[in-house]
Amino acid sequence: MAFESQMARDARIDVSAVIGAVVQRLSRVAIVTAGLLAVTFVIVMFMPRLYESSASILVEPRSNIYFRASNEQVPSASGGDASVVSSQIELIKSRDTLLPVIDGLDLRSVPEFNGAGGGGFSPFAIVSQLLGRRSTPVSVDEVVLNNLYDRLTVIQERDSRIISVLVRSTSPQLAADIANAVANAHVARRAELSLSDTAEASGWLADEIAKLRVSVTAAETAVANFKVDNDLFIGSNNTSLADQQLSTIATQISAAQERKNTALSRAALIRGMIEQGQPIDGVADVRESVVIQQLSQEKARLQGEKAQRSATLLSNHPTILALTAQIAELNNQITLEGRRVANALEAEAQIEADLEVSLRADLANAKSSASTATQDTVTLDGLEREAKAQRDLLEGYLQRYSEAVSRTESNSALPDVRVVSVAAPSVSPASPKTQLILLAVGIVALATQLGIIIFGELMSGRAIVPVQQPERLQDELDEVPFIEAELEPEQRWEDPAEPFAAMALPAEAASEPELEPEPETELEAEAAPAVVTEDIAERPEADAASARSNVERFIQALTDATYVGHPVPEPAFAPVPPATPPAEPAPLPEAPSPELPSLVALADLSSDLVLGRTHLLILAAHRNNADCAALAEELVAGALARGLSVALVDAGSVQPGDEPGLSDLSLDTASFGDVVQKSADNSFAEVSWGQGRIIDASSTKPLTLIEALGDIYEVVVLMTGRVGKASTLSMFDDLDGRLVLVAGDDDDLAAVAGMREHLLAAGFERCEVAAAPTRVAA
Repeated sequence: MAFESQMARDARIDVSAVIGAVVQRLSRVAIVTAGLLAVTFVIVMFMPRLYESSASILVEPRSNIYFRASNEQVPSASGGDASVVSSQIELIKSRDTLLPVIDGLDLRSVPEFNGAGGGGFSPFAIVSQLLGRRSTPVSVDEVVLNNLYDRLTVIQERDSRIISVLVRSTSPQLAADIANAVANAHVARRAELSLSDTAEASGWLADEIAKLRVSVTAAETAVANFKVDNDLFIGSNNTSLADQQLSTIATQISAAQERKNTALSRAALIRGMIEQGQPIDGVADVRESVVIQQLSQEKARLQGEKAQRSATLLSNHPTILALTAQIAELNNQITLEGRRVANALEAEAQIEADLEVSLRADLANAKSSASTATQDTVTLDGLEREAKAQRDLLEGYLQRYSEAVSRTESNSALPDVRVVSVAAPSVSPASPKTQLILLAVGIVALATQLGIIIFGELMSGRAIVPVQQPERLQDELDEVPFIEAELEPEQRWEDPAEPFAAMALPAEAASEPELEPEPETELEAEAAPAVVTEDIAERPEADAASARSNVERFIQALTDATYVGHPVPEPAFAPVPPATPPAEPAPLPEAPSPELPSLVALADLSSDLVLGRTHLLILAAHRNNADCAALAEELVAGALARGLSVALVDAGSVQPGDEPGLSDLSLDTASFGDVVQKSADNSFAEVSWGQGRIIDASSTKPLTLIEALGDIYEVVVLMTGRVGKASTLSMFDDLDGRLVLVAGDDDDLAAVAGMREHLLAAGFERCEVAAAPTRVAA
């Protein structure tokens, strides 16, 4: 057998040799680099000088108070600035924008753009022609457009709405003219697009207005016909006639009741005063009677005359008695007249009562008519609302149509872009950058040549030197890695170095000249270690490891000695005395139980999902899949509370449902879009078990679905069910996810630890254990 010593295997790179090789070839490197720089400089001198000019366009919604409609809001900047500016850049580079520029500046006649070779000497074009790569003939417009595309650069300035239009040309003035023309053409096109949108809106409004006019006429005619057919006329104050009639009759009834009650009260007052013998002259109704007024005047005259006569006559004088009798008669007449007034008031009250009865009958009839009118009014209100809606819509369309037509006819639409910086002719050329090109060529030339030199030195072996290892002494090989005095008697054995001391050559052999030993055969080389190895196998396990280490050292020593050319005589091992029979071995201790794992807290899992430290979480149940579901529910709720997008995948419940799911996807009975559903509250995406009984383990679609969900959602929770033969955990072992073994409340932690060890032994790099949250019965 051939062996390679450690001395031959260890080598290093001689840096001084590499540097010396580079220094020796330094002159050649400098000459080649200078030649390349000279050739590059000549090529650059023949390249055309291009001048660059730039025009700037500002993208923002524009509005003017004099052009804006009365009900039009001021436009505001949209939130998607990047997408808006990107769209404007694509419009600027579009064919429809550049063709007017070509026509306006007559670029078809410019040799630089029409392909006539006016762009100057181009080494690349010459190389392409020599290689036979000639472009197929195309139209002049295509040639001009392609050349213009090559010279045109449209970029967005950083963190702004400004677009820079950069144009390069051999003529500084032409570059500035093209940049300004492109910017102006884009602004004009945006204005035309805005006007065309307004014109299209005007046409659409005209059609809608024509339709609405017919609808409004029909609706208003229906309202008028319904009013006529059902006698639903409107009086003053926008009140129907039935309502006005009811109000009038009710007012009349109240007035009649008031007059009746007033007449009865006055009549009762007069009769009461008459019965009590009180004068009734003070009552307004009695005082207003003409007869009573005359009687009162006569009574007053007689009382005056009586008072005058009483001054000269006694009370029993006939004249006084006659005057007293006349006054008494007048009082009687006043009383009788008062009774007639009371009777008249009672008669008036009766008339008012009869009028009230008549008015109440009219009120009942009016109520009956009003109830029917009220029912018809509901239908009338519906017709009027419909007519009003149609009329309001028509008026709004008419106003918008008028504004759109006026804006189109006056070309008053403002585009959402405008030129804010006009391009000016450049003074210095923008390309080629002679200094940068020469610097790059020089660096590349130097790096390439130095790399070739170093690579050649390494491949030739001139830069590789062996590492000198210190010579190992024989004592190091004979050193015993343990203290013999501390071993038990049955653990002591003969040191492998002792056979060398036991070897003895005959005296005749010592006097003979030393001969070159023949090399050992493969069987002879392996014989000696075999003897010792068999002896080791018969010894107790306690000292087998240390003995085997010494034997390996012995074999290595033999190997190294043979390789360096020192002959090693075949050892003659002394017979090993039989070892003392070992005592009866003590019973082996039981295998230690797996270390109980530390449980991952629910808060730590939730925080890892929220902070992005965990993206895909794979849950495997120790005994019950309901533990996975409970833990997944808590984690999904926590992620949703932080505003994250979540996808929950059920790959372990084995509970068929009505909706298609993962089992149907694996059996090719449903597509990817069918199995991803929204949750009941539309808060997260959910993939159920499906309608099938099993998930096909040979299908790769479930794995593809999980990877796609991981690209779309911020948090993906995958439940693989109980760990066992029916588990789907093995289908997802290629996913870069975080595996968590879920233990229930009643699970034995030792069994959980054993299951975790099985999963780690199965090839999973990491497996954590989490306790399922306590499920509270509803």
